[in-house]
Amino acid sequence: MNENVTKNLEFVLLGLTHRLELQILFFVLFLTMYIITVVGNVGMVVLVQITPQLHTPMYFFLSHLSFVDLCFSSNVSPKMLETFIMEKATISYSACLVQCYLFIALVHVEMYILAVMAFDRYMAIHNPLLYGSKMSPNVCTTLVSVPYIYGSLTGLMETMWTYSLSFCGPNEINHFYCADPPLIKLACSSTYRKETSMFVVAGFNLTFSLLIILISYLYIFPAIFRLHSADSRRKAFSTCGSHLTAVTIFYATLLFMYLTPPSEKSVERGKMVAVFYTTVIPMLNPMIYSLRNKDVKEAFSKQLFRKKICKHTSILNCLK
Repeated sequence: MNENVTKNLEFVLLGLTHRLELQILFFVLFLTMYIITVVGNVGMVVLVQITPQLHTPMYFFLSHLSFVDLCFSSNVSPKMLETFIMEKATISYSACLVQCYLFIALVHVEMYILAVMAFDRYMAIHNPLLYGSKMSPNVCTTLVSVPYIYGSLTGLMETMWTYSLSFCGPNEINHFYCADPPLIKLACSSTYRKETSMFVVAGFNLTFSLLIILISYLYIFPAIFRLHSADSRRKAFSTCGSHLTAVTIFYATLLFMYLTPPSEKSVERGKMVAVFYTTVIPMLNPMIYSLRNKDVKEAFSKQLFRKKICKHTSILNCLK
């Protein structure tokens, strides 16, 4: 009976606020942020693809980070926007599980892509002469494939634990998307295994991926100071600074979100933090890497200049 109730269940998303004046303001604000996120991340992916100077391992990984940010935001933002304009925003049980799966999978993909990017910086700065041979296209493809495979499997495992729960009581999720902490509070069955799995998996992956980053930078910083050229040191600090900024923002919010046990207070705080890492971080990452990166800014300027030239020449010349 509980299984039938669960499968036919429809959840109600309570969203961020019930105040009408704030709902309209938030809708405009987050719609604007989502548009900027889409334009910024799609633009970064396209820019890397069409610019030969950016066909390097660092920008290859950066384009995948932008792709994951785009998917991450698109998994949450449309449903969040719906909570602002619909009197009663609902989501089916199956759609809720899909959203949970994508969310967990993409979080783990992003954290390990950030770790791979730290390793790439280590190889570029610590072993510059061997960088081209060590970070070959095949190696880069393998390094970026592992986070996708691991994230997919981790998301599947965690979603299966959620699928094993029975829901037969309240159906209102105190959030703007199907997030694990507020969702499992609605379960009729025991959530001990699910909570234990969530904390163990989150704790292990946050610690392990962050450890890879920290160890990489323990080797990176001494190598930077050994560089003879001031311009080389400046460029190295610039690229590492962009990565460290993204890492700090991402990990600080995740540590706060997932290493606190589910409760009414933690769920309310979690909603505020979730706004940050589901909408703000995917919007900021392209800006962090473009505004602080000379190569990206130069590539973007060249593409804009090329478009201006194309307006005054034939299409045939532009395609050459």
